[in-house]
This record gives sequence, structure tokens and C-alpha cells, in this order.
Amino acid sequence: MRDISNRTKAVTCQDAKVFTADSDGTTVDRQGFESVMFVVNTGIEGDTLSGSVKFDFILEESDNDSTWSAVTSSTSVTEGSVDGSGIFLTLDANGETPQTSQIGYIGGKQYVRVKIDATGSHSNGTPMSVQAVLGNPIDSTDA
Repeated sequence: MRDISNRTKAVTCQDAKVFTADSDGTTVDRQGFESVMFVVNTGIEGDTLSGSVKFDFILEESDNDSTWSAVTSSTSVTEGSVDGSGIFLTLDANGETPQTSQIGYIGGKQYVRVKIDATGSHSNGTPMSVQAVLGNPIDSTDA
């Protein structure tokens, strides 16, 4: 029997923990898959978030898993948008957490990741995690 688990592959990109600083996500290798969806889960903020104390989530892509650039084209994403810096989610106000957000990537690069960019002083931090779900396998075998 074929169900969604036979056509997808889950990858942890940022382990669930309290974040107080920047963090590059684990690389997701899209080889064998046409698309990937990133899911960001956040808990209740431990610091007062504002324009000067915030977290930005940046979608990045690479041809070689070494040199990274921000995804800035709206044609490369689904279920959301990116700005000129690759930011698809900003947490900069109390009450925005907890939440679950997602963005799809259908661009042409083999490697993608989500970078967490912390601005300001996060002494208590905010619990977060990022997962990826690879989908649309290129071959007809199970994922």
C-alpha cells in the first residue's frame, strides 16, 4: 500500500532546543526529490521580542554544500514568500509564538537549508526546531 510516508522523507534541520544565537541549519540534499518543505516550530519566547531583539529565518541554497546564497526569487518558493535577503519568517513581537510556519522550495539547487539569524540580546532564548520534508521523488520507487 502506498501512502504519504512512501513518497516523502523527513530530515531534522535544527534540533528542538532553546536558541539564543545564530545557527546554520543542517544541509538538506534534494538529490532524488523535486521539492522540499521546511516546517518551523517555535515555543513561547523567553525574551521580549521587538525590532531590535528578533529571530529571522533565512532560506539558503547551494550547488556544492559549501557556498551558500539566500533564496530571493518568489518562483523558487511555495506556501510563503522570501524577501531580498531570503527571509521568510521574522519573529519580532511577543504573541507571535508559539507557532508553526512552513515554506516550500522548488528551486533548482541541490542543497538547501534554513539559517536562524538572531538579532539583539537573547539571554533566555526561544525554543525552536526546523524540519524538512522532501517530496515528489524523481523515480517511481519508494522514498
